[in-house]
Amino acid sequence: MSKEFEIVREFEVDATPAEVWEAITNGTGGYLWPMEPPEPRVGGVAAFGSMVTAYDPPHHLVTRSEDVGFPTQSANQLEHLIEPRDGGRRAWVRYVHSGIFTDDWDNQYDGANRHTGFYLHTLREYLTHFAPRPVTFAQLNGPEASRAPDAFDAVVRALGLPDDAAEGAKAAVSGPGGRTLDAVVDYRDRYFVGLRTDDALVRFFGRNHWGAPVGISVHDFAPDADAAANEAAWQDWLNGVFGQS
Repeated sequence: MSKEFEIVREFEVDATPAEVWEAITNGTGGYLWPMEPPEPRVGGVAAFGSMVTAYDPPHHLVTRSEDVGFPTQSANQLEHLIEPRDGGRRAWVRYVHSGIFTDDWDNQYDGANRHTGFYLHTLREYLTHFAPRPVTFAQLNGPEASRAPDAFDAVVRALGLPDDAAEGAKAAVSGPGGRTLDAVVDYRDRYFVGLRTDDALVRFFGRNHWGAPVGISVHDFAPDADAAANEAAWQDWLNGVFGQS
């Protein structure tokens, strides 16, 4: 049965409104995935064929689509409202994701709601530590076995994260090719883990909780970053977690 949804988040960040605007329009690869920026006008085309319905830089952006492209959702709208704080040195952001889910509503909503918190946290990490550095983005999914109920627990164990490594803790993580990565655990719950190194944000998605494979995304800000190499290395690592070659 079709049913509307609305997911709302509000937060402050140590970035100017102009820096936030740049991130959500031209810098999405730094915290989400690379997307074409919206045309700078009401009625313009935005990512995935959506339409710009509000455009007031650097304060208000709304995009909406009535043709989302997959069967569980028939409408999708994203709204960013940005206001200055502390004389414009910081920004307050209100983010609203709304639309219509057409099937499996509870599961779809729970997944979207939890992903929203993680993505917006990553946005703040990007703005605080890396913007406006250019980014090289890679993403990958685990094998079919990573859909299992305990799959994300296996990923966390493979990283070597201690049980008491809470957000903000430094950790020596077991990465691809047997390498040890010195990282800060910037996000951790039973659904997601976020690691921040000197040059990258590496994000681990426990999408098995919603019936999908576990995923990884790498936002690499090193000048010599190689997307294909990052994808291949982490894919091999993730396949190894589940005994795949």
